[in-house]
Parts: sequence; structure tokens; C-alpha cells
Amino acid sequence: QVQLVESGGGLVQAGGSLSVSCAASGRTFIGYHMGWFRQAPGKEREFVAGISWTGGGTYYSDSVKGRFTISRDNAKNTVYLQMNSLKPEDTAVYYCAATLNIRIWPPTEYDYWGQGTQVTVSS
Repeated sequence: QVQLVESGGGLVQAGGSLSVSCAASGRTFIGYHMGWFRQAPGKEREFVAGISWTGGGTYYSDSVKGRFTISRDNAKNTVYLQMNSLKPEDTAVYYCAATLNIRIWPPTEYDYWGQGTQVTVSS
């Protein structure tokens, strides 16, 4: 099994930047596609960004495209989400997710989820 632990969340002013990380353990990390999702109070969880297991493919929600960057360091078993030009509407709990089914790109479902890290953007 795979365990995912997010970190790096916090409070930032609108227009600022923040980076969150997701550390994986339990099984070989390099064989998983990874993704970031977020959920605001009263709303459904939504997709934010995804990255292929090699790091060669990335995709983003239209709402964050051009502002957020997903990356991964397989040697460190970690995936990152760099968030720039943050807006108050970016406020949410951010979740890391992983899928072993690398034949499907982009993934249609994820197998493992972290507990999330809170990101709050003030205006």
C-alpha cells in the first residue's frame, strides 16, 4: 500500500505564493501517476493538477493553469505543487492522490489519498 502525507499549507495573502508537498511511502513511488485535488467548505472535491509517473506529462484545471506548477522528485518520493498569484478562491484543503494504473492518461480515478493540508488565501 501507499501512504501519502501532505505538508506546507498555511496562510498567504492574495497575489502571494505557496508550495505544498506530498511525501509517499509504503511502495515504489516511481510507478504512480500523481495528482493534486482541493476541497473548499461546502463544495465537492475538485481536480487541480496531475503529473505522470516519469514527470514528463502534466495537466491542470483551467482555474489554476498558468499559476500553479506540479512537479515531482522520484528520488525523494515527493510531489510538489507550486502555487503562484494566489487568489482567495484558492482557499481549500489540498489533497495529494496516487494511482497505479499508468496506462490511462490522464487518470480517471485515483487509488490512494492523503489527509490534506489547509491553504488559506486572504484578501
